[in-house]
Amino acid sequence: MPRFATRLVGALVLCLFAMPALGWGPLGHRLVAALAWDDLDPAVRAEITALLAGEPVPTLPGIASWADDLRANDPDLGRRSAPWHYVNLGELGCRYDAPRACPGGDCVVEAIGEQAAILGDRARPAAERLQALKFVVHFVGDVHQPMHAGNAGDRGGNDVQVNWPDGSRDGKGGNLHSLWDSGLFNTARLDESQWLARLRSMELAVPLAAGPERWAEQSCKVAMGPGAYPAKAKLGTDYLQAWRPVAEQQVRAGGSHLAMLLNATLGARD
Repeated sequence: MPRFATRLVGALVLCLFAMPALGWGPLGHRLVAALAWDDLDPAVRAEITALLAGEPVPTLPGIASWADDLRANDPDLGRRSAPWHYVNLGELGCRYDAPRACPGGDCVVEAIGEQAAILGDRARPAAERLQALKFVVHFVGDVHQPMHAGNAGDRGGNDVQVNWPDGSRDGKGGNLHSLWDSGLFNTARLDESQWLARLRSMELAVPLAAGPERWAEQSCKVAMGPGAYPAKAKLGTDYLQAWRPVAEQQVRAGGSHLAMLLNATLGARD
């Protein structure tokens, strides 16, 4: 029994390390969803509200992290959907070529399209459409996290160890992916309402793009941009100050793109 327990623990540890990292942290995903809600057509809002009835938190922000929670709540679906959270374009020059970037259709770009199609099919059961809505809200957030469209070789920055100032004496240790997930936002010390006010007042620096392929390519260009991968593992506040506005732009664009997609998917009726 002790030997079996040791092997079991070892296997579980390996499984944990094999899992892909999360996209934006819960805050980032809620912000994308809340920003999208602002721009939804009234009829689309009404249909989404009906689909969300019965959810513990029946709002778009309330379901925004559902797809990440699958790892604990529905491990089988969590495993099957794990590749849908990202696409690796860094080694492809930030160009989306489906056969190379998304073999078998298992990546965030194709998942967004497939789940949007399910959501828009009003002949399907409400439960299937609700699940598709949860995936769409989450995956649109994911594809705007630059490291989710970055290098395959370092697993989107997961293998790049960094330390950044977070207000504590020793700083915060982690990897580049986790810094982009949540560290850039958490170090600003703003609460969710303050973040929403800030992002709602922000003008987008680049025009909105049509379709998840372009969203992924834009995110990849951020991840591959000069300085996004720091020269040193120990970061200063200059890195946070330089790249936090970029992360803010990505979240702001994610909200607008999500609204565009939901309006296009649910806006037309037979």
